[in-house]
Amino acid sequence: MKKVTGIGGIFFKCSDPNKMREWYKTHLGFDTNDYGATFEWKEESDPSVSGSTQWSPFPETTKYFEPSAKDFMINYRVADLEALVVELKKEEVTILDEMETYDHGKFIHIMDIEGNKIELWEPK
Repeated sequence: MKKVTGIGGIFFKCSDPNKMREWYKTHLGFDTNDYGATFEWKEESDPSVSGSTQWSPFPETTKYFEPSAKDFMINYRVADLEALVVELKKEEVTILDEMETYDHGKFIHIMDIEGNKIELWEPK
């Protein structure tokens, strides 16, 4: 079973997300919005399939990364989240919440062995 298919997003804490977005826009040309920046791309093996990777600064006070004490969280794209969760449970990986489904796909959060919270995402 193919598990992770790529990086869906990079999220990190900073003291001022607005200033951070503006700095990246000004100095590195990021096309920013209220959530950060979205990088659109095409699958190399099948250019008819498109995807995106999200870059998002969060306030230092965010609770979204908890229970991790780290200042970052990575979102990984996966091919079949439901099947992957079954496998992760068998492997006794810490599952932090229930799978949620939104307009843009399915999500669940897990912890790695060093306490990094990981967001798994199956795009629609």
